[in-house]
Amino acid sequence: MKQRVPVFLVLLLVPLVCTYSSLAAEKEKPIRVLLITGRDVPAHDWRATTTITRSTLESTKRFEVVVSEEPGVLESQALMRYDVLIINYRNRPTEKISEIARDNVEKFVRAGKGIVALHFAVNAWESWDGYRNMIGRYWVRRRAGKKVSGHGPKGTFRTHVVHKNHPITKGLEDFDCDDELYAKLQGDDPIEILVDAHSNWSGLREPLAWTTRFGEGRSFVLALGHGPKERATPGYQHLLVKGCEWAASGKVLSAAN
Repeated sequence: MKQRVPVFLVLLLVPLVCTYSSLAAEKEKPIRVLLITGRDVPAHDWRATTTITRSTLESTKRFEVVVSEEPGVLESQALMRYDVLIINYRNRPTEKISEIARDNVEKFVRAGKGIVALHFAVNAWESWDGYRNMIGRYWVRRRAGKKVSGHGPKGTFRTHVVHKNHPITKGLEDFDCDDELYAKLQGDDPIEILVDAHSNWSGLREPLAWTTRFGEGRSFVLALGHGPKERATPGYQHLLVKGCEWAASGKVLSAAN
């Protein structure tokens, strides 16, 4: 004799199945990343840092990464196909970005997409005010003839997780770095500091990872990551993966590292 499932149980199960299916589809859908690189100062091996950045993201099975060594691609309307833009790049001072590319990127982020700036990308496109607004804090070489931003010798220091309940830093504990500690970055836009550290060079606690908003979009900046060795550490990779997820959607679905 066949047993019938009570109607009220069916009505209870349907929304649960739909919710599960929706979450499963969301987890399976890759985050589309456009990573801009191709230039930096001689001290930074952009080819090596790009390779490990891409491999770190793709190893999670959450990201689909396209790399471009030509920033001119930012002029294309194809940019809107992506969920998040990663800048692992610092242009030469004589190399400007076109007004079309500027407008395109600003529209991209304002519309609800994400942008992530890594390490010396805080000094990219210094004449582009919109980019500086998007990243919140940026490198200023000199002002009134005096040096402003900088860092002491590369070395070991202890980071502090300021915001332990943020989706990006959840599950992350304070960790040691052997890296460059950028200091005296400038900017007045409000930022939410996630990780900081004390700088012997400035005598202050300096932000190393932070978020900010630009229109409906999200920005994540990770000032660590001088070279591939520094980007291979668990603390850095935790911040990179979750920061890119958050910038893309405002959520973090991946499990803690």
